[in-house]
Amino acid sequence: MSEARHPNAPEWYRKALAIPRTDESVDVDGCPIHYLAWGGRGRRGIVFVHGGGAHGHWWTHVAARYASRYRVAALDLSGHGDSGRRERYGLEGWTNEVLAVASDAEMGDRPVLVGHSMGGFVTIATSALHPDSAAGVVVCDSPVSAPDPEIDAHRMGAAFGEPRHYTSREEALERFRTVPPQDHYLDYVMADVGHHSLLETEEGWCWKFDHLVFSAFDENPRTAARPYLPRVSCRLALLAAECGLVTEDVGAYMYDLMGRVNPVIEIPLAGHHLMLDQPLLLISALNTLLADWDHSEPRRREV
Repeated sequence: MSEARHPNAPEWYRKALAIPRTDESVDVDGCPIHYLAWGGRGRRGIVFVHGGGAHGHWWTHVAARYASRYRVAALDLSGHGDSGRRERYGLEGWTNEVLAVASDAEMGDRPVLVGHSMGGFVTIATSALHPDSAAGVVVCDSPVSAPDPEIDAHRMGAAFGEPRHYTSREEALERFRTVPPQDHYLDYVMADVGHHSLLETEEGWCWKFDHLVFSAFDENPRTAARPYLPRVSCRLALLAAECGLVTEDVGAYMYDLMGRVNPVIEIPLAGHHLMLDQPLLLISALNTLLADWDHSEPRRREV
């Protein structure tokens, strides 16, 4: 557990960070995969998957709140956070890491997978390739769209800038930005996320993620999950940030791909990084979905 690094952090946030957790690691195809874990082993599970260039601590203040009822994990995908690096990254390889973490954490039955942005693509692919692996999938502002030559992996990687080192942690944190940027952030969440984003090396301080992670996408990252989305057979819900990347048109496109049986739910006022600006609305939406999935039968696609 840890304490909030910002003096303005409210009580609910401080309590979430104080909930006991452990740092765990599991080897996946020769690469150590780090994850944070909460709650008792053997319980029903929830696995939180971060977006591109991020890490498991983006989810800490959200994930910890489920520790009393679930076995919870928030992993660092390879090439991110405190996990190892690979010579080559791929969407399907990341799905193996999600499954390995769920198994190593000793989750009971099939977990719910919650993915943000690129992590949403990973959770979609995981449930499509391994249909018996997940009880449900919640995709948070992950835009799946038709091919668009204006959006490709090279431009996505370039948006994160060239790798560089800073002389101090303070200098680096002054440069801490999200991709894409948004109008509003909670300063106390950003303080903790930024702290866990940095690595000290002999050359100075640098961001933890490997800039080569975007080699996982040969073309437009938004099309990467498109072949998998129609194949998801478990529960699935799309949370669209009002000020994010899943626009009304993109949401409608994804709704059609999902067979028009899975909900598309707007999170009011949220930017793309909704856990950084509207975490309580996000938690409310997750609570509602989890409760509903426990007490209802899913709609089935027409054959």
